[in-house]
Amino acid sequence: MARGRPVILKTRSFDKKGDASKYFAEMLNRYRPGETVSEEDALDLASLLERHPESVEKIGDGIHHFEVQAADYATQCFRVVRLDGTWDKFSYHTCISTEPALVD
Repeated sequence: MARGRPVILKTRSFDKKGDASKYFAEMLNRYRPGETVSEEDALDLASLLERHPESVEKIGDGIHHFEVQAADYATQCFRVVRLDGTWDKFSYHTCISTEPALVD
């Protein structure tokens, strides 16, 4: 039987992508649009965001905090607020499904 692919972050590890998806879905649903994510959850989100294929652009000059915002079709998503006050939304699904770049 095939095993799922692990998701390894700086802050925690998951045996398979489905476990990571469940964890971040539950996190997202603990908040309402407009709420700031707790410092503890922000550590996991910062580590997760590093896996995003556009992480450099999403993070910019640095992360100030994370929030939850309303999204299409009565859903919600995470957004990163940068040190300069600008922000960008991101999908935890994209972060989980993207294989991290190999560093030389």
